[in-house]
Amino acid sequence: VWTYSYLALLFPVFLATDYLRYKPVVLLQGLSLIVTWFLLLYAQELWALQFLEFFYGMGTATDIAYYSYIYSVVDVSLYQKVTSYCRSATLVGYTVGSVSGQVLVSVAGWSLFSLNVISLTSISIAFGTAWFLPMPQKSLFFHHVSSQQLSWEMKVMDCKNGSVVQDHPSVQRAPGWEDETKVPLNGEGHSAEKQEQKVDIIKVLKDLWRDFLQCYSFRTMLCWSVWWALSTCGYFQVINYAQGLWEMVLPSHSTDIYNGAVEAASTLLGAVAVVVVGHIKTSWATWGEVALALFSFLIAAAVYIMDTVRNIWVCYASYVVFRIIYMLLITIATYQIATNLSVERYALVFGVNTFIALALQTLLTLIVVDASGLGLDIFTQFMIYASYFAAISLVFLGSGIYSITRAYRRQEQTQSRS
Repeated sequence: VWTYSYLALLFPVFLATDYLRYKPVVLLQGLSLIVTWFLLLYAQELWALQFLEFFYGMGTATDIAYYSYIYSVVDVSLYQKVTSYCRSATLVGYTVGSVSGQVLVSVAGWSLFSLNVISLTSISIAFGTAWFLPMPQKSLFFHHVSSQQLSWEMKVMDCKNGSVVQDHPSVQRAPGWEDETKVPLNGEGHSAEKQEQKVDIIKVLKDLWRDFLQCYSFRTMLCWSVWWALSTCGYFQVINYAQGLWEMVLPSHSTDIYNGAVEAASTLLGAVAVVVVGHIKTSWATWGEVALALFSFLIAAAVYIMDTVRNIWVCYASYVVFRIIYMLLITIATYQIATNLSVERYALVFGVNTFIALALQTLLTLIVVDASGLGLDIFTQFMIYASYFAAISLVFLGSGIYSITRAYRRQEQTQSRS
C-alpha cells in the first residue's frame, strides 16, 4: 500500500508543493507522519494498517517539500552548502534514532511500543516547529519572481547580527533569489508577491514538458537517470523487506536482535563513503557506466549472499555493504546530473527519476510480493532482487564498453586528421 500510494501521490504533491510554496506541504508531511505513528501504536485491523501505509506514503511523497523549501529562501550559490546541511540533519536523526532504539531495547529492556511513543513525540515536536517557518514569497515554477520585479530598496534583516541593511543593485544574484542571511521584515515582503505574474498552470505544464525533453536528450543525463530509477526501485524493495528476511533467518522472539545497530552502522559507513567519493578525481563521463556496472554487480552479490547464506550476521554484513554501495553511487549520480542542469530543473529531473523508480517498484511489488500476483516467499523475492541488480550490471557493462570504444575511436580519428 505504501508503494502504490507513494506513486499515486508523487506527481500531484510535486505540483502542489510548488504552487502552495512549500510550507503548507511541509506541515502536511508532519501531520501525515503523526497519523502514521498514532495508527502504528493503536491500529489492530488490517484495514487500519493499510490506512497507516497510505499516510506513510503521503509522508514520503511530501518529503520533496522539505528539500525544496530551503532553496526558496537562500541564494543559488549556497545550494550545495544547504543541501549538505539538510542531508546531514537527516543522517544524524536516522543514526540517533537507530542507536538509541537499539540501546533502549537491548540494554534498558524497553518495548517496541515505547520506541514508537518516542517517535510520535519527536514527529509532533517537528510538526510544531514547522509552523514557525517563514512563508516563502516565491517558488521555482508557479511563483517565480524576476530580479527586475523585486524592489532594490526593500529593507532586509541580517540574520547573523540582527542589523537592518539595504539591498543594493550592484550585488549580482540569480533571478528571483535572495541572500541566505536575509529575510524580509514583517509587512515589507508583500510588494514582490503583488508583482508576481498571474499563475497559468497550462503554461507551467508546457514549460515542464519542454524542460523534460531537453533534460533527457543528452546521453550522459539519460544514462545516470536510468541507473538512478532502476537502482532506486531495487533499493526500496530490499530495505522494505530486509527485516522480514532477517525475521525468517533468526526470529526475534527467540533471541536478541540488532537491527537498529545495523541500520546505524550502514548509515554512518555510507556517509563516510559519500565523503570519500567527493574527493575522488576521475573521468565519470568516460568510466561512469563501467563503474555503475561493477558496483551494481557488487550490490547483486550482496543481496544474493543475504538471501542464500542463512546466517543473521552474514545478512547484517551484506546489508551494510549493500547500503554503502548504493549511497556512494546515488551521490555520484546526483552530482553528475546536477552539474548538467540549471537550478530550476533539479526538482523536475529528480522527481521524474523517483517517479519512474516508484512505477517500476509498483510493478515489481504487484508481480512478486502482492498476493494478487505471484505472492512469492521472502527468500525467492530476494533471489529475484539479486537477479534484478545483476541485469542492471550487464546492461551498463555493455553500454559502458560501447561508450569507451566509441570515445577511443573518436580520439584516433582526431589524431589521424591532425
